Amino acid sequence: MRQKLTIVICLLSLITFFTFLWWNQAVKSVNPTNKESITFTIKRSEGIINIADRLFKQNLIRSPLAFFLLVRLGNFDNKIQAGDFQLKPSMDLFTLTNTLTHGITDTWITIPEGWRNEEIALKLSKELNIPEKEFLKEAHEGYMFPDTYLVPKEATSQAVANIFFDNFHKKVSPEVKEKIKQKGFTLDEVLSIASLVEREAKFPKDRPLVASVILNRLKEGMKLDIDATIQYALGYQPNDKSWWKKELTIEDLEINSSYNTYKNAGLPPSPIANPGLLAIIAVIDAPKTEYFYYISDKQGKNHFAKTIEEHNINISKYLNK
Repeated sequence: MRQKLTIVICLLSLITFFTFLWWNQAVKSVNPTNKESITFTIKRSEGIINIADRLFKQNLIRSPLAFFLLVRLGNFDNKIQAGDFQLKPSMDLFTLTNTLTHGITDTWITIPEGWRNEEIALKLSKELNIPEKEFLKEAHEGYMFPDTYLVPKEATSQAVANIFFDNFHKKVSPEVKEKIKQKGFTLDEVLSIASLVEREAKFPKDRPLVASVILNRLKEGMKLDIDATIQYALGYQPNDKSWWKKELTIEDLEINSSYNTYKNAGLPPSPIANPGLLAIIAVIDAPKTEYFYYISDKQGKNHFAKTIEEHNINISKYLNK
């Protein structure tokens, strides 16, 4: 019995000894003399195992297992962030892992659907210190595609605008553009309509029907009478602290602007916001309806009508309660 115990103790001692030797080597830098920085990108929601594997393949760590254990046992798993990091082969495992918790060189920027360029410019000013006027010189309304971006902190206004623009052409694929052409529209026309849909339809199921109303009115040569175009023309509202005035007045509808669709028939001169892909598809695939009117209730739900009489009933039912 005593002999067996001795053997077990010896085996445990050997395991501990070799584990110590392995760990002591695993935490060392891959190359202490190589201080060249390597940009390493961690994607959002990327798993630790995948990160460890990529670090090993890029010759930045000696052991994926050692990295995994350090992250888990060292309570780093909730601290490692997504983004771009400057790592060096000369970093030991502790330094490298700690670097992944801070020192991000890029910034995540989320642009919601339906924002106008001025709203994007303000966000970029706050988060990247890009002057609003500089970005607005580069930006084209309708083409600054709403999405989440990893933007270099040192990016210029032109570089950021190009990132948005390039993503637009990736998301609005050649197939989508061909479908637009087949429908008899130009890309600018679809973006203008989609920007109206984005601002006027709060719920996804309402988008195609709002698009059908706009298309029907355009076909008949009717004025669009869309509130969002008035809001766009009015610009920033200090009282609302918003670029979109919440409550329009009768006087607002008389504003002298080419974007005033209560006075001018046809589409506004350009998009009034940056629509997302679903709004663009809603225009392309808009159903054929007989609707010419809609109103939005207090919850943002759209109610559609074929005639002015039905429309007035909806106004009484949903707005004049």
